[in-house]
Formats: sequence, C-alpha cells, structure tokens
Amino acid sequence: MTRTKKHALVAGGMGVIGRTLVEHLSSQPGCTVTAISRRPPDFESAASFVSVDLLDEAATRQCLAHLDDVDHIFYAAYQAHEDVRRRGDTNLAMLANLVNAVDECSPALQRVCLYEGGKYYGSHLGAFPTPALESDPRHMPPMFYYDQEDWLRERARDRPWDHIVLRPDTVCGLALDNPMNLAMVIAVYAAISKELGLPLRFPGSVDCYNRLAQVTDATQLARASEWAAEHATRSEAYNITNGDLFRWRPMWEKFARFFDMPLADPMPISLVSMMADKGDVWNRVVARYGLSTTPYERVASWAFGDYIFQRDYDVIFSTTKIRQAGFHSVVDSESMFCALFNELRSRRIIP
Repeated sequence: MTRTKKHALVAGGMGVIGRTLVEHLSSQPGCTVTAISRRPPDFESAASFVSVDLLDEAATRQCLAHLDDVDHIFYAAYQAHEDVRRRGDTNLAMLANLVNAVDECSPALQRVCLYEGGKYYGSHLGAFPTPALESDPRHMPPMFYYDQEDWLRERARDRPWDHIVLRPDTVCGLALDNPMNLAMVIAVYAAISKELGLPLRFPGSVDCYNRLAQVTDATQLARASEWAAEHATRSEAYNITNGDLFRWRPMWEKFARFFDMPLADPMPISLVSMMADKGDVWNRVVARYGLSTTPYERVASWAFGDYIFQRDYDVIFSTTKIRQAGFHSVVDSESMFCALFNELRSRRIIP
C-alpha cells in the first residue's frame, strides 16, 4: 500500500482474522478501513462497518458502489456448510461477488489478499507431508480454497490488480461467535472444569498431546497482511505462523498454572458431546464472576476443539518462503496464549 492515502476493504471484519486486521490497519497513518460484517462491531473503531449478504450479487454491487478508492481487499469471509460442494459454491460466490463489485467501482484496486489455511494441505483428512510447503501438490477436491484461488488467478489475468494468498494455521485472537477460535475453546473449557472442581485435562488423544503443533497469532497475521499488501510477489502464496513449534503436553502444563488448576493426565473425550449440557455451569461462572453475558452456544466451538485436539500427527508449515521474501516477525506461542487469556479476563469474558 504505497499510496499516501490508502483504503483497505476487509471482508469478514468481525472474525478471528478480520477483527484484529481491522484494528491493525485502522491504526496505520493515512489508512482508511471499511469492514464488511454480518454483525456490528462490539468495540470502538475508526473503521466503517457495512453489512451485506455477499451471496447477493446485486446487493453487494449496490452496497459497495460508493467505494471508488479501495486499493486493497483482504478477504477473510467464510460460510460453513456440512456439504462440501455447497461449501465450495457458497464461498466462491461470495468472493467473486465482492471482487467483481470492487473491480467495477474502484479503479484504484491494486491487490486482493486471500486467506486460506491448513486444509489446503489436507490437514483435515489426516497426516500430511511436513513441513508443508507452498508448492506442495493439492489433495483430491472438492476444496473451496482451490476454487477461490483458481478463480482469483484467472480473474486477475487481464486486470490492473493482482492477488496473493496467505496460509495461516489455527488463528488465535479476540473474536466471539467465531467457529475457529481456539483460545476461547481452551479458556471456557478450563473455566467449566474449574467450576466443577475438576483438574485440567487435555481433552484430546494421548498421541496428539505429544505431537508438534503450531498456531498463528491474529496480530502476527495482521502484520503479515500489511507486509503482503506492499511487498509480496504477485500471484504467490505464503505460509504464515508464529514461527515456533510446541507440543501440547508442556503447553497444557502452562495453561494449568495460568488458570491455577491441578493438571491431570489426558482424557480423550468428544467436546461436542461432553460440553453440550454445560450451559448451566457456564451461566454459574458468568454470575459468580460478573462476566459479560455471552450465550453459551456462542462462547466456544467445541467441534473445532475436537478437530484440533484429535490430530494424531505433527502439524508443521514451513515459513521459509515468507522469511526469505522479507517478513521476519516471530511470536512466542506460550506468551501469545497467556496474553489472550489476560485480555479475555480484562474484558470480563472469562474469569
């Protein structure tokens, strides 16, 4: 974003990626930010928020028609569907409608940044070659990341703007009502366990407990996004994580100390099943500590926790490419988790 005045459009502005990105870009001198979100912001922001159904092509075009100076799109919007083909069609349509609308109204458009994730490498299907490289072959489709990336590459072929791809893994940040927010899963699980007088137990498999893992701090991703907007090579993809690796065993020892709980051996459970009836327990925690009232069904995604904590294989992305290209920031993941938990406490979201 080399122009003196910059205008970034962030799709998915209240998600675990978008919320932090909106805050980061809004703090940059000379940068105007417009965020697209189905929900209004729950924090003060210099950004403008608009709500539009990106599946509605006409409504998207009409809503964004006045944005004639947008130079960068950061696309972090997502809709989940059980049916993989419907998931692909839906998420491709949302991206296409947004990009086409901005392409039509803003001659200033320079770059579209698309966010993907570990599913690009097949992390949801089982063990995959590690460390994963951006050049690794794709797995058997359907996979909506492939649909979106291929569409962007073809769409940009004869346009004055280009695209780049960032591939984080397990983004951790401050975002409620988000299906992929691991920090909230851990914090709420610990709070409920403590309320029930239980020790803290890793709820996944013993194998996963001892495997190598990685995460991406949402702030780290926001910094990488700003770098990518100005410096990344067009049409390239870059893995982006905190840059360190850890095993869940010592990490959960640290979580137990943070929440002042005894640590016990792992006990593999289905969080979806076991936490389904814990709404009353969570309500007691909220009342006991005077927390912000967040409906239990919105406070954590137990399905996402099951996915992360049942992976009986190492999860490692190579970040050599983005470092060689010029982005060198690293984050200590233990410190990141503790900082997030402290922030959640300060906002009265967890005890």
